[in-house]
Amino acid sequence: MENQGFDVVIVGLGPVGSAAAIQFASAGLQVAVVERDPEIYQLPRAVMMDGEIVRGFQRIGLGDDLASLLQPTREGERAGFSNSNREWLFGQDFVSFASNGWAPINMFHQPEVDGYLRENAIAHANVTAFLGEEATAIENGADQVMVALRNAETGDTSEVTASYLLGCDGANSFIRKTMGVGWDDLGYDHDWLVVDIEAKPGHTLTHSTVQVCDPDRLATYVCTKDPYRRWEFKLNDGETREEMLNPERIQELLDPWTPRDTYSILRTAVYQFHAAVADTWRVGRVLIAGDAAHQTPPFLGQGMNAGMRDVFNLAWKLPLVVSGAAPQSLLDTYQNERGAHATDLVQWAVSIGHLMEHLAATEKAEREGSAPPEMPEALEQSGYGQGRDAPPLRAGVVHMPQVSDTGSTGYLFRQPLVRNGSGKEFLLDEALGGGFALVTKGEGPISPASQNLLGQLGVQLASLDGLEVVKGSFDPLFENATAAIVRPDRHVFGHTDESTSLDDLIGELGAKLGLR
Repeated sequence: MENQGFDVVIVGLGPVGSAAAIQFASAGLQVAVVERDPEIYQLPRAVMMDGEIVRGFQRIGLGDDLASLLQPTREGERAGFSNSNREWLFGQDFVSFASNGWAPINMFHQPEVDGYLRENAIAHANVTAFLGEEATAIENGADQVMVALRNAETGDTSEVTASYLLGCDGANSFIRKTMGVGWDDLGYDHDWLVVDIEAKPGHTLTHSTVQVCDPDRLATYVCTKDPYRRWEFKLNDGETREEMLNPERIQELLDPWTPRDTYSILRTAVYQFHAAVADTWRVGRVLIAGDAAHQTPPFLGQGMNAGMRDVFNLAWKLPLVVSGAAPQSLLDTYQNERGAHATDLVQWAVSIGHLMEHLAATEKAEREGSAPPEMPEALEQSGYGQGRDAPPLRAGVVHMPQVSDTGSTGYLFRQPLVRNGSGKEFLLDEALGGGFALVTKGEGPISPASQNLLGQLGVQLASLDGLEVVKGSFDPLFENATAAIVRPDRHVFGHTDESTSLDDLIGELGAKLGLR
């Protein structure tokens, strides 16, 4: 089987697969993409993008273009929980700027974003697209991977070979099944009706997002990108998909929210929401990402975002391995880092579902004059939602002695809007480049060995001296540290402290990466 010169073949060209193609190609890899459907799916599924994800595209120069397709949440809008009368119980007010340098929550219409990402992926000079082709078999060899293809229209067969394969082919992933990988079930399997509408001018639907904790039926209302809206209604015991998908039944469910002449229905579907994480994310030269690796209830809007984080994690590791600068074992850190994050996120989403059930049961108890139920213990166990954007990396390419719930190491490096001495304003990442960065405050000596390693990695040197914060704040690590190493995915590898010199930190980075 002749190697066709591809460094990686990606199976699946949804938003996660397209993002992977763009990121890998931007790093100089030769990329093949395989997608059964020649056209993008024209109905919305994902609706929300984190500021962290926009930041990941900012790294390769696409942040502003992508942001033009998004609707950031605005001051005065909020997300939270209500009772059956949609009276506000508690929640969170939205802000327009956060620690990643963008609005933390950005609504979008998925066909627009999918189209933009796929177009950019296919147009890249380093990407070869096999559209209308379906993967039918894979051969995971010692030196390369072969993917057998069948044309969906003609039935003609062919094959593509590459050094690595990334499966981004969704929850029913053929690649994952072929790998023989199972699921770690995190315990949430419930049927929900999803209704997407296009609202007409004059509607009065709120811009907030609400989890309605009604004892008679749990529901979620999401203000997606204007003029679109989404509802999710949990099926009660004994209800069938057929009766819930009846157009009259759907209108009855929407009647308390808005008159029938204020919207047109775009999509209705009944899904079984799952909570599961694949037990293995890499077998030899084959890896999985996105829904192929984890599935979450949609209460947090994090399914696609989690897949993008997978891509950002691999976007700098795979090029190091392909180039021969780092050993293949560096790819072991992919699941070590992302698996824990994905599991924590899915557990948090499950906890949101349990909280909705708890609040509904509490209201029912109040109606009946009985004792309220106890709060489920699982609600207090997640690292997400505890006042930080996400839990830290607790394994992999990170200076472990500094990792804690209160520090900066292992967390995303803060990105404020800054102004330099010439009066130019810019987001801080613009000074960090696209790879590793050594960010300093003040000056300190660097040994020749450390300088050589920094040169080998192409580390960008960035000083905070002379920069003024316009919006946001510098990372608090600089209250005591004089230097920090920031990974390409913007996680803090580590920083100097009383027990860690800059040379120590640089040497450990080289060891963690296994640089040759």
